[in-house]
Amino acid sequence: AMEEQRGPRIREGDCAVLKRDDVFKAVPVLRRRKIIFEKQWFYLDNAIGHIYGTTFEVTSGGNLQPKREVEEMTTETKEAGTDNRNIVDDGKSQRLTHDDIKALKDKGIKGQEIVQQLIENSTTFRDKTEFAQDKYIKKKKKKYEAVITIVKPSTRILSTMYYAREPGKINHLRYDTLAQMLTLGNIRAGNKMIVMETCAGLVLGAVMERMGGYGSIIQMYPGGGPVRAATSCFGFPKLFFDNLYEFPLSKVDSLLSGTFSAETLPSEPENNMVAEEESNRLSDKKQTSLQETEEESAAEVATENNQTEEQEAMDVNAEDVEFKENKGKENKENVREKQRKQWERRKKLIETAALLQEKNADGVIVASKFHPTPLLLTLLEFVAPSRPFVVYCQYKEPLLECYAKLRERGGVINLKLSETWLRNYQVLPDRSHPKLTMSGGGGYLLSGITVVLDKGKADSSNLEALKLEEPSLKRCKVQELHC
Repeated sequence: AMEEQRGPRIREGDCAVLKRDDVFKAVPVLRRRKIIFEKQWFYLDNAIGHIYGTTFEVTSGGNLQPKREVEEMTTETKEAGTDNRNIVDDGKSQRLTHDDIKALKDKGIKGQEIVQQLIENSTTFRDKTEFAQDKYIKKKKKKYEAVITIVKPSTRILSTMYYAREPGKINHLRYDTLAQMLTLGNIRAGNKMIVMETCAGLVLGAVMERMGGYGSIIQMYPGGGPVRAATSCFGFPKLFFDNLYEFPLSKVDSLLSGTFSAETLPSEPENNMVAEEESNRLSDKKQTSLQETEEESAAEVATENNQTEEQEAMDVNAEDVEFKENKGKENKENVREKQRKQWERRKKLIETAALLQEKNADGVIVASKFHPTPLLLTLLEFVAPSRPFVVYCQYKEPLLECYAKLRERGGVINLKLSETWLRNYQVLPDRSHPKLTMSGGGGYLLSGITVVLDKGKADSSNLEALKLEEPSLKRCKVQELHC
């Protein structure tokens, strides 16, 4: 129990994030698998079993060793210059040659000692200011001390990583903008959310993390299927995916017009037993608590194991039967398996359609490369009144158009178009200032709240009448005052 308090451990098969300074990289934890990160290669074998957040040193042979906390070496009464004006960068200030350093490395000398040697052999180190010396040490440490921290993935870490490594994949959605989306969309446990994103599943993952496995999420997807590369990096428990539904955008119109069908279901799997069990379980599932579902899945696994054991016993007995027959059986099994999967998919699709048709979603989050106007106008049909919606776009023009369309249509209030502004600061004694590399733009958000759209009242003639009425009332007031 004491161990658990300190935090979760790194397990084989996990998805972990490697961190070095401000650089992140998500990797699967597998044994004997060479990983290259920041010009370093190593194996994660030794990290398994350690607590997330541990810092490791890369030793010879690419092995990771947990780094012991070493007190910083403080050179007594540091000699430092008053300013850097006399230092010339001519490349001759370092007495150690490239080969010398390589020789030290090959001997297996620790990074810290190499840095110390570099300082001792630098002719200009003493003349640098204290700040410059610190900077020099920091820079050399980064180069020669191979230190890596392994952290547990989270929305914050993954969104930072994606924004730095491959912003194109997430439509340049900056992490602070994502945070704004989760807040404006009022994402919380127990919600029924509609998510439409083409950000590799990062936004979906963020919503799932916030909801903690409670409530339901319907992911609308373009094309053949949903993309969830980033979602799988979070390492959510299987339970989280039970309440995740998906629905193709191509079928939304037919759903709204009432012509939707999940392509007439194929005949149920031959073993109707399974089918019945499935449908029973689905109707029960609505009432079952999380714990029960967990127990159920455990029981299922157990029965599956029994079946495989029986199967193996049968196989041994039937070994003398011709090979060809087995081959035929295998093919049949494959076909049945395929049919079963297809059937499952169709069933889930019908469930999803039913969920959408209730038209009582608690909100919509859109972050895609498509034009927001038609998308949002369609998706708002499925949302209950007095619920938030948030639309992200990398550019503001499409959102301006969307804003105008919504204003015209009505049925929304509190419509806001915003851009978050982010600036990083370096905070150090006597030298705090904004970082020079400031992000240019994190995209734009259009947010608002749905209200009941009274279709009869929003007649253009009525609006005209209202406009005319207002000034005449004011005129009367003015005349009264004059009297």
